[in-house]
Amino acid sequence: MSPEALTQTRRRRGRLPELDWTLLVCVLLLLGFGLVMVTSASLSTADRTFSEPFYYAYRHLIALGLALAAGLLVFAAPLDWWERWGTALFFLGLFLLALVLVPGVGRTANGATRWISVGGFNLQSSELMKFFAVIYVSGYLVRRHTEVATRLTGFLKPMILMVAASALIMAQPDFGTTAVLLATVLGLLFLGGVQVLHFTVLFGLVGLALAALIALEPYRLQRVTSFLHPFDDPFNTGFQLAQALIAFGRGEWLGVGLGNGIQKQFYLPEAHTDFLLAVVGEEFGLVGTLAVIAAFAFVVWRALRIGARAERQGWGFAAYAAHGFALGIGLQALVNIGVNVGLLPTKGLTLPFLSYGSNSIIVACMAVALLLRIDYELRKVEAVAGPREGLKWAHA
Repeated sequence: MSPEALTQTRRRRGRLPELDWTLLVCVLLLLGFGLVMVTSASLSTADRTFSEPFYYAYRHLIALGLALAAGLLVFAAPLDWWERWGTALFFLGLFLLALVLVPGVGRTANGATRWISVGGFNLQSSELMKFFAVIYVSGYLVRRHTEVATRLTGFLKPMILMVAASALIMAQPDFGTTAVLLATVLGLLFLGGVQVLHFTVLFGLVGLALAALIALEPYRLQRVTSFLHPFDDPFNTGFQLAQALIAFGRGEWLGVGLGNGIQKQFYLPEAHTDFLLAVVGEEFGLVGTLAVIAAFAFVVWRALRIGARAERQGWGFAAYAAHGFALGIGLQALVNIGVNVGLLPTKGLTLPFLSYGSNSIIVACMAVALLLRIDYELRKVEAVAGPREGLKWAHA
């Protein structure tokens, strides 16, 4: 090896890996800010319940460690591994969803059976299913691209499996996760070239099914109607939303300062989980709330950009996966933000990267890790061949 080549090799070894560092830094900032806000929002609750103010903060810190470890494992696996094992992972997710419902296996809390206890850790299989579903559908769209674009059966086959997964999730019950899962998969299928007529009909059927689920359960119907006028019954059905809106109102432009919020101490339920954004609004004001929304918009934009680059290279699986994770993260953030500000009925969904909840954080970090893996492999190809134009739906 010549001295010049040896020098270039050493320089490459000393440099950081070629990654989308802007995406990674943005996610790390969200995770760090989430730790600060979960600590602030949970101090009073943890002190009253466990006589330990930092109880939730310690557990959230452990969840962050697990999430980063899971992200590293996902990043270490090459893209073709995920494409090859997508179907197996999806059926593993179905098995875990069914296992939750087995008496004595699933753990129940607040009237919902959603967790499996594994060595002191509560595994929420519905969160994993959101990740596995994107992987499976992305691979399916590559394998069956022509059938999906030309025949109704190509559209219905994955939807039958998604309906089975949704039925198992609804049995827990978890309406919010079901809605996000179905919306993400429908968005992916639309990007896969499904005929507009087929898509419109099935979208309408899914909408009718979700509306029926709302109408058949009194508490869901109550949530849908109470969010429209929360102050008509501020001490019962509209209590959560009313207190969240008061928190945003108290924050005004710049907030009352970190740790100085009042709503989280005595009034706002689930302040460290579903309504964490309301605490952000109270303590950091409109400016802080808009900064969080901008961060999520940036994450979604970077994911879509990675998907567009994969599409130009002809990497169908990578393009669909990137777009699917953009849809999943964006939709969940949109629903949580909409619930907090009163634009949507209460769904019980956490804010990705920020809210307390180990499973949600782990799965969100896994999604980002796979996005970074796609970007990493794209950069290696682009460095040699440069970006290409046009579509060629096969993984290079």
